[in-house]
Amino acid sequence: MDRVMYLAAYRANQIMQSQRVNSNNLANISTTGFREDLMVYTTDKASSSATRIYPSGGDGAVNFNQGSLQSTGRQLDMAVSGEGWMAIQSADGSEAYTRAGNFRISSSGLLTTVAGDPVLGDSGPLIIPPYEKMEVGNDGTITIRPLGQPANEMAKIGRIKLVNPQDNELFKSVDGNFRTRNGEALASDASVSVMSGSLESSNVNAVSAMVNMIELARQFEVQMKVLETAKENDQASTKQLRMGN
Repeated sequence: MDRVMYLAAYRANQIMQSQRVNSNNLANISTTGFREDLMVYTTDKASSSATRIYPSGGDGAVNFNQGSLQSTGRQLDMAVSGEGWMAIQSADGSEAYTRAGNFRISSSGLLTTVAGDPVLGDSGPLIIPPYEKMEVGNDGTITIRPLGQPANEMAKIGRIKLVNPQDNELFKSVDGNFRTRNGEALASDASVSVMSGSLESSNVNAVSAMVNMIELARQFEVQMKVLETAKENDQASTKQLRMGN
């Protein structure tokens, strides 16, 4: 394949990858605790020339910047204030981490995410019995006044497991939750704090994502024009060679 056509086709494929990622970001603008996905592209030197470079495949990355905090007044809504993550249990039993604190209580009393993943305490999944009042401390400690108990009878249920790994220790899995690269569970970190009655919004900037989508569409159009021009030039050259013979 002609080098120009190869590079244009390769670049067009990269742009389509970026468009898919950007479209997913736009679709998750309203998703609680969502972390923006990024595509990072590099170049490789050609083996035949020290000055010639070629585009390399794109790698997925994540924007770990915190989204804005929105007050909801709902006790089961919790947001990490600053750095840190809340621990949850995946369907396979492994530990995962999320910033989406729009929790629910299942019919069996389990504190879960919207997807149904149990929220972990320091000793396992948290079970919340029927209550009249709930309080959540900044350290993630949950206390309740059980049904039918006097106003001063508050019972400690447990503490949400809070962790604070380095960004490069985590990767984003297909379910949108984060896991450690080495597959090991993280230790609790007492420096992490949560705010009850608040949620963290997606960190996707809607305006930037829309501008990026338009720019990607323009770039893709340019590559298609390059391919078409290269094809026409190739056909013209072939025709001239035939006429010369």
